[in-house]
Amino acid sequence: MNPGWIILGLIILAILWVVVTYNSLVALRNRVRNAWKQISVQLKRRYDLIPNLVETVKDYMEYEEETLEKVIKARNAATSATTPGEQARAEGAVTAALRQLFAVVENYPQLKANENVAQLMEELTSTENKIAFARQLYNDLVMKYNTRIEQFPSNIVANWFGFKPFEFFDIPEEEKAVPKVDLR
Repeated sequence: MNPGWIILGLIILAILWVVVTYNSLVALRNRVRNAWKQISVQLKRRYDLIPNLVETVKDYMEYEEETLEKVIKARNAATSATTPGEQARAEGAVTAALRQLFAVVENYPQLKANENVAQLMEELTSTENKIAFARQLYNDLVMKYNTRIEQFPSNIVANWFGFKPFEFFDIPEEEKAVPKVDLR
């Protein structure tokens, strides 16, 4: 067998390997971007529900204006976050403010009985579950993608074509703490 054909075969195999590796990295990168967009869709839904909930409960909660202001302030800060890290910190504040609002609602029997409030709280709870699932999917895909661009030999192609790692959607440590409940 002619050594020229062997060399040509190896070159073709190397080119095919680069193409396949490049395409798989592009596919993974696009899946990560799509997962981030799915989080954005659910967060947008959440942001749209919050003003409706605040508007519905504010007439009942005359003495809880500070709680309502915290919810709106946290929502507004979250809508301006751009990176996964910023978004995670902002979402932690929104979640904490909503928890506080839900706890306050529990103290108002006529508010708890209000059909609109119950429906909005149910929609928010459902949306929170969808957000949690979307975050999990995003982080799983980020892990796959980041691992792939770091592993040999695909890291060679990743470096040649400038593939950069994605940031995980990580909840800040202070948000991981179990909330304190005072039943006095």
